Amino acid sequence: MPASDVSNIAALAEPVRRSLFDFVVRSRAAVSRESAAEGLGIATHTAKFHLDRLVEEGLLEVEFKRLTGRTGPGSGRPAKLYRRTDREVEVSLPERHYDLLSRILARAVAEASASGDAVASVVARVARDEGAAWGASLDDLPGDADLERLASALDAGGYEPWIEDETLFVQNCPFHRVAQEQTELVCGLNPEFVSGVAVGVGCPGVATRLDPGEDRCCVSAQKR
Repeated sequence: MPASDVSNIAALAEPVRRSLFDFVVRSRAAVSRESAAEGLGIATHTAKFHLDRLVEEGLLEVEFKRLTGRTGPGSGRPAKLYRRTDREVEVSLPERHYDLLSRILARAVAEASASGDAVASVVARVARDEGAAWGASLDDLPGDADLERLASALDAGGYEPWIEDETLFVQNCPFHRVAQEQTELVCGLNPEFVSGVAVGVGCPGVATRLDPGEDRCCVSAQKR
């Protein structure tokens, strides 16, 4: 998972900082440090310190606005106001990517509805496309052989891969909870997604397959 997401969540572990974040989130408009301090009953300089830390972490953003409604000379300096950003932060252990699964399924259903094609075949194609796009976004992957580079890519995605006897296995399923309920669907698209990742990172010498096993994910890969 991105280290920045962990840092963001850790920033909210401080009680005063979390209370300030919640105060800003509940407000209908951007708030000043003075109003936040008054709302929580803390010193203004304490509110400023924690609010600015939340800005540094990307959880809040700043805007400047004159609260008096006046403009021109004598209207005073604009106040520094805080509001929540649109950024989404999610941390899970083990790493999960239910947002990715939702995007694959939503796109597949939409395309199948428009084309009349079988949903299962569209899901497979969309999963490959998403995997290829994600793999192509990764830079500077370690590993000389194709299987090693694919393992590096999957490690970045939380799959927890390892190579044994020239076969790549993965320990963690990023879609685990849904896979427990919809095994055929999720375990059907997972190898397709990994196959797309292999294409995206430039590993043409790797073939993926559905290969469920005890205490590991359903995907494995081997050299062609």
